[in-house]
Amino acid sequence: MKILVLAWEFPPRIIGGIARHVSELYPELVKLGHEVHLLTVEFGQTPRYEVVEGVRVHRVPVQLGHDFFHWVANMNNSMGHQGGKLLLEDGPFDLIHAHDWLVGDAAIALKHAFKVPLVTTIHATESGRHNGLHNPTHHYIGSKERTLAFESWRVIVCTDYMRREAERVLHSPWDKIDVIYNGIRPEKKLLRHEFDYQAFRRNYAADTERIVYYVGRMTHEKGVQVLLNAAPKIIWEMGHAVKVVLIGSGSTEHLKRQAWELGIWNQCYFTGFMSDADLDRFQAIADCAVFPSLYEPFGIVVLESFAARVPAVVSDTGGLPEVVRHTITGVVTQTNDPGSLAWGILDVLRHPDYSQWLANNAYEDLDRRFSWEKLAAQTAATYEQVVQERTRVEW
Repeated sequence: MKILVLAWEFPPRIIGGIARHVSELYPELVKLGHEVHLLTVEFGQTPRYEVVEGVRVHRVPVQLGHDFFHWVANMNNSMGHQGGKLLLEDGPFDLIHAHDWLVGDAAIALKHAFKVPLVTTIHATESGRHNGLHNPTHHYIGSKERTLAFESWRVIVCTDYMRREAERVLHSPWDKIDVIYNGIRPEKKLLRHEFDYQAFRRNYAADTERIVYYVGRMTHEKGVQVLLNAAPKIIWEMGHAVKVVLIGSGSTEHLKRQAWELGIWNQCYFTGFMSDADLDRFQAIADCAVFPSLYEPFGIVVLESFAARVPAVVSDTGGLPEVVRHTITGVVTQTNDPGSLAWGILDVLRHPDYSQWLANNAYEDLDRRFSWEKLAAQTAATYEQVVQERTRVEW
């Protein structure tokens, strides 16, 4: 099967979770015998065309616009032009696969121009991110998401929660939506004996301090402010032998101010951006991973903690309770509740044998439920269904 994929981010250009999802899913589909061409955005000195783990990557130039939406329009124009050229010169293609609304205009145009069925993965919705649509920007993005879902032969989402959200928010029929989890490559993670564990750990905490960390975007929806509000109780109960490490770039001034006002500044460490290599080392030294999101369709970062064998504490929002099985592979706490979050973290820190058992169970779950090999086979089954149905209808 020949597939044209559109994604607005792909390594080394990494904005959020889509880059990792796309870069790890499609090599597995190539192994299954599919030919994958991926359209994405140029980045730095990376080649305009290269083959990455069997995936044929085409990077298109995008002119800067006067705002983000102008840039998105320029990107779709470039992807539409390059995609049309590919479909004409390297066709026929069996399927187009779009990832989120940002590439929707190009994907829909190519679908109609070449009569190739479109599959879309919706990674999140604007309504979910903001708990509704509250301004013209929200409504514009929401309309783009609904149009893309309508134009798609099938819609893929990452959790049962997102299936319900796609049905409710995007008005997509229930039986048009497939749930296929995100995955991870656990073999990428380091073990403690593979680097100078103690020296690296001392960059972040004293030998007597337990390390509790969050990694991700520093946005309201990720709930970092909830973790900071929970921190005083944790620090007090643990006799100040805790360091809260916050990893990620973005606007953090308000969070630093919050930490100062709560009187926990000396127990917090804002690292800013951290490279993948350092993050692998860091996760090997940490005692507890915390993801207190207010909205989270899935949470690939949770799988990162599973792979690193770090016990995870999460909120019960979105797809997180599907990813983390409470008291089996981690601890699930009440969303936006600092007291509940503090209880969950303290439960992990106070009971090392229990937390190790959780981490071991979570690591085993990676192969059972979050293996890209298995998820690629599920994706291929969706592709096969679409291609078979396409042969039975007039366009």
